[in-house]
Order: sequence, then C-alpha cells, then structure tokens
Amino acid sequence: MLDYNLIPVFVAVAEEHNFRAAADRLGVTRSAVSQGIKRLEDNVGLSLVNRTTRSVRLTEAGTRLYDLLGQPWTDITAGLELLASEREPKGLLRLAVTSIAEPFLSGTLIGSFASAYPQVTIDITVTDDEFDIVAEGFDAGVRLGQVIEQDMIAVRIGGDQREAVVASPLYVARYGRPEHPRDLIGHRCIGWRPGLNKAPYRWEFEENGTPFSVAVEPQITTNDMRFMISSALNGAGITFAMRQTFAPYIVSGQLIALLEEYLPSFPGFFLFYPQRRNMAPKLRALVEHIRVHRDGHQ
Repeated sequence: MLDYNLIPVFVAVAEEHNFRAAADRLGVTRSAVSQGIKRLEDNVGLSLVNRTTRSVRLTEAGTRLYDLLGQPWTDITAGLELLASEREPKGLLRLAVTSIAEPFLSGTLIGSFASAYPQVTIDITVTDDEFDIVAEGFDAGVRLGQVIEQDMIAVRIGGDQREAVVASPLYVARYGRPEHPRDLIGHRCIGWRPGLNKAPYRWEFEENGTPFSVAVEPQITTNDMRFMISSALNGAGITFAMRQTFAPYIVSGQLIALLEEYLPSFPGFFLFYPQRRNMAPKLRALVEHIRVHRDGHQ
C-alpha cells in the first residue's frame, strides 16, 4: 500500500537535489530521508531517485511522480496507482558510451535490444569525457572496467580486451619494426586523445608481469579515430588503440600488429549504473539483454 506520508520527503529531495539539504528542510536526519525514499520506492516498486556519493537526481519515474504532485489530489492518487502498476520496459533510456567500446557500438547488441523492446527509446551519447552520469541525467554508461567509480554497479558486456600497436606494411618496409616498446621513441607515431585539451592516450605495456608505459611523443595527434586509422593505413606512422578497432585491417593485411608479446589481455567494457534496488524496467531489461547476448557469444 502506498504511504502518502512519504510524499513530503520525496518532494524535498526532488527540489533540493541533496539528501542532507532535504533533511535540513524537513527538520529530520539524513538517514530518515534516505529510509523514507527507500520505503516510497518499495511502495511504488520503481527507483525514483538515482543517488551516488556525488549527486542526487530524479529517475524518469521520479520525474513523472513529481509532475503528478502538481495535479489535483484525486489525479495524484490515480497517478500513483498507475505508476505503481507499471512494470513493462518503456520510456527514454539515456546511455553515455566511450567511443572505443566497439563491442557495444557495433550495433548488434543495441539493435537486437531495440527490436525486443519497441517501447523503449534509446539515446546514446558517444563521449570520452569522464563525468558523473547521474548528475548529467544518464541511466547508465559504458566504459572500461578500471575507470568506473567504485559506488557503481558494473555488468560485463563482453570478453577480455587487448590493446594493439599497428603500422602499415609500407611504414614497416621504410622505417623498420620496433622490437621493444622503448624503440617507439625513435619512430613516427600517431596518437589519439579523447577530446579538446585532453592528454593523448597512454601507450601502456607489460613485461614479465610488470606494467609500464612509454612516453611516446606523437608526430600526429587527433581526437578522431577514423583519421587515426586512415593515417596509419597510409603509412604515416605507428599507432595504438583497442585491438578490435584494428581487427579488420589486421586480418586483411592492411595493418601489421607489432609488439604483441608486451600487450596482455585485460577486463574489457562494462555497463555501469547506480544502485540495484527497484531498478527501472527499461534498465533491467537492458542488463538482462546484455547478459544473454554476452553469454551467447562466449
């Protein structure tokens, strides 16, 4: 049964965007506010507030509830009951995805998800900026596992990944092949940076179980992966990125993989999102779809 005494707690959180400020406004403890929101979410059966250690933001269901509270009380009652009864995946699903997440951006996974859940509208922002997805209004994100905040739930999307160092046969014939990562210092290199005023991607390796990086000074640096690849294909230099990015060109012989013994595999990409309790049906459906898709391709 819905507890309408919890509505003022929800309103305070919705308007303050902060549990502590909401508690001060209501004259109660922060814990009381947190427990009140959890009880209301349990009543409705949906997550109403996304919260992390950094931010608080209403979910799509929370926004709908807040809008309902501006209606006459009889409409609010009916609206709350309708909200509580909804369990089908639908609505807008906003995702922030790193540009190097080839297993996710290939289109296969999201295409099959869209076909299975026609009432879910999917908005994907491809970005390499690191930010609080909750504060920016995203339901989930996709990144490499090692850069995901510890207070997030992470679901593996695919198998392990490897980096690759590549060059065209033309480049190798003209300038030779580096035998060790430190030899890269004497080569023409093509670097990639994730965005404006961002440092170039680090070239990281491992030798005898010890990780290390090489301070490559690229002759060409870009934030466009397509330009980086085309430059390498045309013999402009050696470049470095996720192996899947180069896989078709390595298979065709247009690019040669170098220094492979110094590039071990590591955990790959994960979907991450705040909390698990009363997850929105649209997000729960995506998580389950990812698991089925992943297990079917292992």
